[in-house]
Amino acid sequence: MKDPYEVLGVPKTATQDEIKTAYRKLAKQYHPDRYVGNPLADLAAEKFKEINEAYDALSGGAGSAGNAGYSGATGASGASGASGATGAGTFAQVRNLINFNQLAEAEQILDNSSDRGAEWFYLKGMIFIRRGWHEQGLNFIRQAVNMEPSNSEYRHTLSMLDRQTQQYRTTGAGMAGNTDTMCNCCSNLICLDCCCECMGGDLISCC
Repeated sequence: MKDPYEVLGVPKTATQDEIKTAYRKLAKQYHPDRYVGNPLADLAAEKFKEINEAYDALSGGAGSAGNAGYSGATGASGASGASGATGAGTFAQVRNLINFNQLAEAEQILDNSSDRGAEWFYLKGMIFIRRGWHEQGLNFIRQAVNMEPSNSEYRHTLSMLDRQTQQYRTTGAGMAGNTDTMCNCCSNLICLDCCCECMGGDLISCC
């Protein structure tokens, strides 16, 4: 595996926040959803995998990544061996699996984790939203915000989901025909788009 600092374009003294910011920027740039039908899709997928492996390697310790050091760890390896695991490395693995829509594996790792902090609830909510279970997902994300109100990622996600879901419900209410079906369809799409954007992708590029 390449030097993860080099892959993410950050110095070895980078903090976890700096690493996370660099990771999100690159993950959104190379997310497979952006390359559907593109001849560069395979290269983008390989780059995306490399970015996730680098982030996973640098997010497994407490404090700054420089203090944690790089041990040559690889990326997500599935749910096996994850029972009882806790910490940033586990949650980074779950994020990777969500990005690849491997929701069952991601949820299994969360369910086996003893760390039920704010990020646990946030990621659980994102899994539910990806599955189309919006109310349950929003409830988990609200819990994450309640537990860690200063976290801008959680607050931004909740605000975006609440706002855009309400916009589509309002628009759907003024349409003739089967209003509920139209509204639910739009709500499903916008929630999935919000979920993709928050995890580094983009389902509906115009939103």
